[in-house]
Amino acid sequence: MFQPSQEEVRRFFCSVYAKAQAGAPMEAIETLASLWIAEHPEYHADLADADAAVARHYDASADGRSNPFLHLSMHLSISEQCSIDQPAGIRQAVELLASRLDSLHEAHHAVMECLQEMLWQSQVHQRPPDGAAYVEAVQRRATRF
Repeated sequence: MFQPSQEEVRRFFCSVYAKAQAGAPMEAIETLASLWIAEHPEYHADLADADAAVARHYDASADGRSNPFLHLSMHLSISEQCSIDQPAGIRQAVELLASRLDSLHEAHHAVMECLQEMLWQSQVHQRPPDGAAYVEAVQRRATRF
């Protein structure tokens, strides 16, 4: 399993942002990341300086700002989950939610809450993440709209 360090993740997104700004060629994963970066102009200043991004400590409770690298990583994770339909049913659940919200971007933000809850439950109960419960949570959100 690929487990990049915090610095590697931050440098990846900063590099993608720089490539997008320059119109440089990108790998497929970079292209996908650039699409999510484009959806979040509020993060562009953070992405413009890789060294500052690596050094920065993000604390939403202290400064009210979310961590752009965590947020963008979650977009990529959800995109990958949907592309391979893993856990089973996530693609259909996300597509239904996106249709109901009329926005894939907003659907991803709702899915992030479900993903965070699944990971939190996994950590608290010291057990593997429950993919079925995660998909069910996304499906429940989709049926509320």
